[in-house]
Amino acid sequence: MPVLSKILLSLSLFIALPLSAAELPVPSPPVIGAKSYHVIDSQTGSVIATLNPDERLAPASLTKLMTGYAVFRALQENQLRLDDQVTISEKAWRTQGSRMFIEVGKRVSVEDLLLGMIVQSGNDASVALAEHVAGTEAVFAEVMNRYAAQLKMRGTQFKNATGLPDEGHYTTARDMATLARAVVREFPEYYRWYSVREFTFNDITQSNRNSLLWRDESVDGMKTGHTDDAGYCLVSSAVRDGMRIIAAVMGTASAKARVDGSQALLNYGFRFFETRLLYEAGTEVTSARVWKSANQYSKLGVSEDLYITVPRGSYDKLESVLNIPSMLVAPIAQGQPVAELQISLNGTALMKEPLRALGENPTGSIWQRASDSVQLWFE
Repeated sequence: MPVLSKILLSLSLFIALPLSAAELPVPSPPVIGAKSYHVIDSQTGSVIATLNPDERLAPASLTKLMTGYAVFRALQENQLRLDDQVTISEKAWRTQGSRMFIEVGKRVSVEDLLLGMIVQSGNDASVALAEHVAGTEAVFAEVMNRYAAQLKMRGTQFKNATGLPDEGHYTTARDMATLARAVVREFPEYYRWYSVREFTFNDITQSNRNSLLWRDESVDGMKTGHTDDAGYCLVSSAVRDGMRIIAAVMGTASAKARVDGSQALLNYGFRFFETRLLYEAGTEVTSARVWKSANQYSKLGVSEDLYITVPRGSYDKLESVLNIPSMLVAPIAQGQPVAELQISLNGTALMKEPLRALGENPTGSIWQRASDSVQLWFE
């Protein structure tokens, strides 16, 4: 836990930090041949490296990350099941580009279609899933855009479920990294499919186009994309020593360039940054005096595990400041935000997090309220 070296209201609280490795100077990110990229820590969402992250570009098959997300949401909400059988339409069968080779009129399970879309990048599978979930691909695109808005993907608009060229169909590297993080966090049971190296359907075996799965054992996803307009794109995700990094790379000139560039960015992130646990959920960070209450003090902490991403070796230089109101009066409800924790490094603010009451602190007895009222006259 970081040293709380500056505490407001004369509150004295110091928590020792474990010694960490010598701080490494952080160089500029590697230069790669991409129009845009965005690299984040999956746990905290902190930006590790970025280049033109909000430039609107054609996403190609990166689109299928949102197609998958929308299907996963439908599964989560019990609108469909993995073993549901989908009747393949002529439109899905005729869809051009990469395919899993489904046949018109045949019935294919949702699970097989998802694997065909994720592993084989099947456009036919994407259209079949879209039609099954929403009736038509056009309506499904509206669902995709609704989820994009919920995820605050402000630079994105979807027109189809495949990523085939379509006027007004665009996204950004920042939005793709945001979407990838949402898939990892919300659907771990389905995310594992992004590491599947090959899938066989209809006696045809196709390999995953993400060659990083073979090159780097720490990589376990996610999705490639390519059209003439989009160039070669790749959203990748890797875990080393418990830290997950997501890299969205868009607009490279070749399949090799997207893989080499993504690898370089992942290596950069793991080499020069680290993500550490600051406080566990439900653990007391400090306590606050509460007047006219049943308990004189309320314990304060965070509602979820609190992590931070910092340059490697700088963890013991973090500085924390507690902002606690000068007067707190009962009742205090469990989970109520009471104070604010500010974390900075070398004078630069990194985060602000509310500290919440870890338990109820109801109004005290008549005698307690009267006694505190008298004391407050002298405060």
